[in-house]
Amino acid sequence: VHAAGGVFIADEVQVGFGRVGKHFWAFQLQGEDFVPDIVTMGKPIGNGHPMSCVVTTREIAESFGASGLEYFNTFGGNPVSCAIGLAVLDIIEKEDLQGNATRVGNYLLELLAELKEKHPLVGDVRGVGLFVGVDLVKDRQKRTPATAEALHLIYKLKEHQILLSADGPHRNILKFKPPMCFTMEDAKHAVETIDTLLTEMEEATGMKTENNASTNTQCKRKVSEESSQSEGAHESISHMNGAACRQENGIYSKKRTVPSKRIRT
Repeated sequence: VHAAGGVFIADEVQVGFGRVGKHFWAFQLQGEDFVPDIVTMGKPIGNGHPMSCVVTTREIAESFGASGLEYFNTFGGNPVSCAIGLAVLDIIEKEDLQGNATRVGNYLLELLAELKEKHPLVGDVRGVGLFVGVDLVKDRQKRTPATAEALHLIYKLKEHQILLSADGPHRNILKFKPPMCFTMEDAKHAVETIDTLLTEMEEATGMKTENNASTNTQCKRKVSEESSQSEGAHESISHMNGAACRQENGIYSKKRTVPSKRIRT
């Protein structure tokens, strides 16, 4: 970028403030001596309070002003927001949330790796700290995106009070970016729920698991929990086996096909 006369911008809005665990800023994963020209950040710095921040070099800042353009923000730098930002930074340090991201993130990756061994729908698991993606595919060899399956899973997880989002060009990546106070118990509960829902989906669509006899305790629902949710599970499977679901994606009819492209603003 520099050779072409440009400046490098690192977007830390989602991955900054210790989320990657190993470092406070995700761009540091590229090397300790890697320094962007501009760093943008927001969301985590206010923990819900609307805040954002841009850090750059004096040279770039001065060149912006010299262009005749003036930056003005009515609420920029107000003392209330600054106090909130400082308090959040104090908590991140005091409660070792960066260290928590490493410990819980590694545990989450382990659980998801076990999930991959059990379910053919899971094509890949990747990420660092508490920023993890689970790639859902219909065919591991062809890497066919399981877009409809990902959407169905996200909706079903919402019924269990677990909120995930889909990402990627085909919207088939389950995106994990939980609160920094996320615990190992939270991770275990989330993966166990996903395990149950994936099993239901694979049984309904005829996709056999690679390890039907798996007895992994990390990814197995309790019998009592399965009993209490059996009614909802049968209803879901019944729907997925319906006439509208005998289309090419195995879950939704063509009229409900999810657009593969995401509108970006």
